[in-house]
Amino acid sequence: MKQTTVAVLLACAAMGAQAQDRAWLDKSKSADERARAAVAAMTLDEKLLLIVSYTDKKDLAKQPDDIVPPAIKADVAAHHIEGSAGYVPGIARLGIPPQWQTDASIGVRVGGMERTALPSSLATAASFDPAVSEAGGRMIADEARASGFNTFLAGGANLAREPRNGRNFEYVGEDPLLAGRMAAGLINGIQARHVVSTMKHFAVNDHESQRTTVDVTISPEAMRQSDLLAFEFVDELSKPGSVMCSYNLVNGRWACENEYLLNKTLKQDWKFKGYVMADWGAVHSTADAANYGLDQFTGYPCCNHHGPFYSAKNFKEAMNKGEVSMRRLDDMAQRILWPLFQTGVFDDPAKPGKIDFAAHANVAQRAAEESMVLLKNEGNLLPLANVKSVAVIGGHADKGVLAGGGSSGVTPVGGNAVPNLEPTKWPGPVIYMPSAPLAALKAELPKAKVAYASGKDIDAAVALAKQSEVAVVFVTQWMGEGFDGKLELDGNQDALVAAVARANPKTIVVVESGGAILMPWLPQVPAVLEAFYPGIRGGQAIARILTGKVNPSGHLPISFPASNAQLAHAEIPGFGKPDGIPVHITYHEGAAIGYKWYDAKGYKPLFAFGHGLSYTNFAVAEPKANVANGALTVGAALRNTGKLAGKGVVQVYVAPADLKASGWEAPKRLVAFHKLDLQAGGANTFTQAVDPRLLATYEVADNSWRVRAGTYRVLFGQAADDLPMSVDVTLPDMVWSAVHKE
Repeated sequence: MKQTTVAVLLACAAMGAQAQDRAWLDKSKSADERARAAVAAMTLDEKLLLIVSYTDKKDLAKQPDDIVPPAIKADVAAHHIEGSAGYVPGIARLGIPPQWQTDASIGVRVGGMERTALPSSLATAASFDPAVSEAGGRMIADEARASGFNTFLAGGANLAREPRNGRNFEYVGEDPLLAGRMAAGLINGIQARHVVSTMKHFAVNDHESQRTTVDVTISPEAMRQSDLLAFEFVDELSKPGSVMCSYNLVNGRWACENEYLLNKTLKQDWKFKGYVMADWGAVHSTADAANYGLDQFTGYPCCNHHGPFYSAKNFKEAMNKGEVSMRRLDDMAQRILWPLFQTGVFDDPAKPGKIDFAAHANVAQRAAEESMVLLKNEGNLLPLANVKSVAVIGGHADKGVLAGGGSSGVTPVGGNAVPNLEPTKWPGPVIYMPSAPLAALKAELPKAKVAYASGKDIDAAVALAKQSEVAVVFVTQWMGEGFDGKLELDGNQDALVAAVARANPKTIVVVESGGAILMPWLPQVPAVLEAFYPGIRGGQAIARILTGKVNPSGHLPISFPASNAQLAHAEIPGFGKPDGIPVHITYHEGAAIGYKWYDAKGYKPLFAFGHGLSYTNFAVAEPKANVANGALTVGAALRNTGKLAGKGVVQVYVAPADLKASGWEAPKRLVAFHKLDLQAGGANTFTQAVDPRLLATYEVADNSWRVRAGTYRVLFGQAADDLPMSVDVTLPDMVWSAVHKE
């Protein structure tokens, strides 16, 4: 008995000593402490393992052994998931897990695996409800873990500065506050499920034409008040584990070796603790990239456009020459490890398993139903009720709903509903989610005759429209990574809508788009529903909105211009030309993006930012705005004055009485928004504190924010062009540092 007790005590002592030696295993310690302890125990070669992400194991096998040692090749061959974005080997000796990286913001994209697709991020932003994006984040993170991944390249927050940007559908609108809160919701959902999430593409990566060579000129003041402010909000609200730097140059420096962006702003001013990974192929150096803020080179060797800069061999050579210090390498390793501890990846490893696709599809459908925007509804044509016949026309509505292309593309459960559309290769394939609006409308309208015409033959479509009580025309705009588009619809779609509207005055247009489009037929069409890319259950969501089973509650996260003449830039540099041409653009509009640009220029857009109709009516009441110690708090009541339950969004903007004296870029800024679910006749209130940066200008001279004293009008309403109520406040002069506190 005594011997057993002694043995147990010795064993416990040994375990305690081991735990003390391996402090990174101690869950009671902070993520910072654990990461530091792990790095202190690493050899040089182990640290270097962390700073390279590998993809395409077949090409990797062909790399010289001095660049990629045979042991790493064997590890990648054994553990890299075919078709995934990247793989970072683990360190078995220390219990450090590998990093399995997957694209992207709407679901798991990997090797043809069928997975659940959320609506596009721009669609979800139209919900004006961060809880919607957070629920989606939790769902796609669960699928990522069940697929073997622990790092999600999700969390796009670039502003829609350029309405023709091919990737606007991956992002979350044109306003820093809306984009910051909605992207943060997604990241919070992902990381709550013990998956590292990524804030991207950092920064000022606002169009796709010549994206790897374009040099963007923009002032620090404008950046900090627009693109960077959106990212600052995301970082504060969600603490993403990683940041992906972008392809472009900013003020003459590559974004992935841009000291102002990465070291000064992100790491010094914002106190960002995670790591900076490069977009795939965005690395142009070894020492400069490392010293100016890059922590992890990603995508080797598939995207090795400029050289194996972050190979162990090259990095060691840079260290031997004194170009990169051991202290910097330790910082890189610690930053890469920190989110593994912070988000729970280390303590709760991903385990491949079964996925409840039905439950996950419900999450996606709810997101779509919260996000679709009713743009027009003359004569209350919608919702469809007691109709006897419906013509469904165009947009492959008999098969499914459109999705965007590129690295965010998800192979949907059930497969591509319309295969073999061009382009079939990158940034394709063009994917239609197998959720047919035609079938969904038939299910929702069992007593009506619902017939379909493809729209390719306009005469046939017109004939069907004439013999139907109502016509629903579906139009599509396919956008994707690596190219920019036009606001005009492709093919004969505008002519199709115009012809059908002439044949049937009860014509409804459903738009499946990556962003804004022009609508030359709008005066002839009584109803328009913007569905964006609505995800795996998009057809059902569209049908439920059209038939009134769901009351639409989405609001535009972007402005729709009335014409190309209203755009800040007549042309996108390098548009339509082969990639790789060095081009330059100056963002003379500065921080005046979207509705701010239209306000500043006195333009009336086709549809304003924040616009969105309902089948009921809402009225904003009891506006309040109070200033205490310089801090502004706003609040209001929202009343449902109609006959149906529904969700409304109160939007609050601030306008300085003296625009020039304020230093603002535009007449007003969004400072608060809140979505409320109300029964008919019901009312509710909200109160929000306004972030002072939304009232300030950035002062580059002393790296500060400044609010200039004066009178400011607080505007209340339901869209940027619908602000019927106001309260005046007086703000004192205030200045504070742009450097965050620890």
